[in-house]
Amino acid sequence: MKLVLSIALLIVTSFSYGQGIKPRVPSYFGIQIRPLFPAKYIGQKEHTFSTTDTDSIQFNSQITQRTGYSFGATVRAGITKLVSIETGINFYQRNFNLNVALPDSAIYAENDMSFINYGVPINILFYIPLSKEFYMNASLGTSLTMKPTRIGVTTKTLGANEFHHTGIVNNKFGAALNANMGFEYRTKKSGFFYLGGSAQVPMAPIFNLQTIYEHEGYKSAIYGDVSGSYFALDIKYFFPVINNKGMQFQHGPIE
Repeated sequence: MKLVLSIALLIVTSFSYGQGIKPRVPSYFGIQIRPLFPAKYIGQKEHTFSTTDTDSIQFNSQITQRTGYSFGATVRAGITKLVSIETGINFYQRNFNLNVALPDSAIYAENDMSFINYGVPINILFYIPLSKEFYMNASLGTSLTMKPTRIGVTTKTLGANEFHHTGIVNNKFGAALNANMGFEYRTKKSGFFYLGGSAQVPMAPIFNLQTIYEHEGYKSAIYGDVSGSYFALDIKYFFPVINNKGMQFQHGPIE
């Protein structure tokens, strides 16, 4: 968490300094919100795991990704008028539905679980002018991710049956591939308004799901990886660049 906050502070500081020295290619600061949708075509929306030990009680565990959300701050650092580096810091919450069942009995359980992580995207962004105010954008890059902790829920059914689901984080830090495309409307006084779509594919499973069935002291366990890929609807707003009147600060404290 400290590393992610340090990166975010560095991004905001760099942006503020860039605004103060008036770069020839402007940079922009904005905010964004995204609904996250399960990715059927770039990853697995649903994972099903079953016990393989024939000496244990046989049961199945299924986890299905549902709609989640993300929000955060974003910065565009201009390279040319048509190319920028886009970065920032984002909060992500993926939501999952859990189902477990014993095939040879009527025992069945269902529950929900949410997984939280943070990300710092680093994308190369290309602008395609459509008119003076409208632009089409396309970007590609990677996202540095941090997963703060494991998650878990317990589900009890009739009798002395319990199911324990735990999302085990094997590595707190990871990376994902990003792709974005969208359109934006630009105004000098009111800022930029962006609407588009994006996809993210983690380069490794976001967590390992451990499902334990417990009955009167007896335990049986299943393990399986969860990918966490998604599509998203991107809604962004970039604040207008305001040039202050009077003398501007040009140099740092050390000449």
